[in-house]
Amino acid sequence: MPERLRVLAGDCQVTDRGDRTRTHRGRVVVLIKPDDTTLVHDADGYQPVAWLTRPESVVVEGDGDGFTVTARDGSRRLRVVAEEATASRALPVTEAGVPVGTCPDDGGPLVRSRGDVACLDCEARWGLPAGASVTDATCDDCGLPKIRVERGEPFHLCLDPACDPMEAAVSDRFDGAWECPDCEGDLRVRSAPGRVYLGCERYPDCETSFSFPAGVAVDECDCGLPVFETAAGLGCLDGTCEVDGRATGEKPELTGKRDG
Repeated sequence: MPERLRVLAGDCQVTDRGDRTRTHRGRVVVLIKPDDTTLVHDADGYQPVAWLTRPESVVVEGDGDGFTVTARDGSRRLRVVAEEATASRALPVTEAGVPVGTCPDDGGPLVRSRGDVACLDCEARWGLPAGASVTDATCDDCGLPKIRVERGEPFHLCLDPACDPMEAAVSDRFDGAWECPDCEGDLRVRSAPGRVYLGCERYPDCETSFSFPAGVAVDECDCGLPVFETAAGLGCLDGTCEVDGRATGEKPELTGKRDG
């Protein structure tokens, strides 16, 4: 179920006690957010008259004609007393994000927010891999949007990792494509929750491993490992190598290994 935003309004006296005490009187609107952040707004400007962010407690009392809101956080206290109440409602609210499609389960809107995609109706949520973007295409199997994610090359995968695992796609393309710089064993595509990485096939005898960057392999470093073009620029798979900033302009086939 959506969370609730409490809205109260009336002719109120507002007392904010902290380092010093401030008192206001007027017809104001009190907003109590789902995290208990309490805001008191008047008709002047966008900044609240008084507020308390994520207080330890909020108590709302009312007798039908008026109400009292008391928010406390340590030594700070915000108290709003309405002699005359004009509104008191609890409204459903959700997070706001960029629309990216429709939920195939209930037809609700899908939005991208804080690195996830969520349905505003059923509240289902899917995490996005680092650097991923949501495309206009939909998955033929489940109807969810497809995402574009770069791990060596661009992959177009279902938003639901259970439907279209990123590690499987990356492994099919790059498992064993490069040699370990320490022992010349194959670098195998491995996975951990939310990420893929490259690790030497001779583990645990060789513990060499590299994070798989969110970018496209565009060149070969002097050390024999690939150079990736990422949002931060060019870099060797081995972050300790220096890359001179050049790229070949053509993406190599990347099907072979270094010469031994």
